[in-house]
Amino acid sequence: MRRILIVLLLAILLLPAPHKNKPELLKAGPLLVTVRPLSLNSADPADRSAGALDYLGGWQLSSPHHGFGGISSLLVDEQDQVLALSDSGTLMGFALTPNPKNRHSFIAPLPVRPQDKDQPWWAWDSEAIAHDAVTNRYWVGFEMLQRICRYAPGFSRVEACRTWPEIEAWPETGSIESMARLPDGRFLVIAEMGMMADGSHDSLLFAADPAEESTPSPTRLRYVAPRGYRPTDAVALDDRHILVLNRRVTLRDLFTATLALIELPDRPKPGDRLIARTLARLAPPLLADNFEGLAITREHGQTIVWIASDDNHEFFQRTLLLKFALRGAPGSS
Repeated sequence: MRRILIVLLLAILLLPAPHKNKPELLKAGPLLVTVRPLSLNSADPADRSAGALDYLGGWQLSSPHHGFGGISSLLVDEQDQVLALSDSGTLMGFALTPNPKNRHSFIAPLPVRPQDKDQPWWAWDSEAIAHDAVTNRYWVGFEMLQRICRYAPGFSRVEACRTWPEIEAWPETGSIESMARLPDGRFLVIAEMGMMADGSHDSLLFAADPAEESTPSPTRLRYVAPRGYRPTDAVALDDRHILVLNRRVTLRDLFTATLALIELPDRPKPGDRLIARTLARLAPPLLADNFEGLAITREHGQTIVWIASDDNHEFFQRTLLLKFALRGAPGSS
């Protein structure tokens, strides 16, 4: 049975994304989410750390709504309200705990431009999200469409989209998986399977908004992931330091993940290597799943790390959301 399961998992991860399991286009509406608390280590509930991460809580999420799940990226605010993006162009907003400041929970499709109305619904493979708190604009990276789009505040409309030849050269089902917006306005985009000859991942550093026509060509860098892992999401701690979430699937452990730190050079040059320094590993007996979503918040001077899993809309996978405090990295206390 275990071998059958791993074959299914490998098919999901390594073959072209099957759209039969993705929810078809849906209308905006309310969303009911049930949260079930989990221990980091079910065999030892007192175990509350993983490397540089201190466990603050974790939940298995579920909903009767057929469009819920498939979380590929997320944002979290200071009230622990989550804005999750699925791999089928669906936004899901919900709160973990009641709070008078929270918005109503919802589920809604991403808006599309008139010229994109004829794109098949399953092609909107949204894998990465970024946000600018000053302008309240959002950016989304689409893996299969190999484009980056910018959205107006509240996701009210699409403002701009751009497809770059450097991204079109990446495998269609292994292109934009991770995208981090730095505080200074630069963007780092990392390919999941756009590999260099030395095994590193092709990465693009944009000097400005990658959805804008006026933005110059990016600087090509090389992300060196922890051995055997592939990047699934990224978020900036500051203008130089970026957290990268990485995933691996093996016969022995099934899904495992690492959280790593990379540092951009002071003056990045084409070909510079961004070598991942592993901060934590999530593997059995700790909670482990198909972790694809990464976000950070701040609480009492600490950097809080949020990690979410993509259930691929499959019955044998789970939607997990984990919350950690980060120790020993820039921006943490």
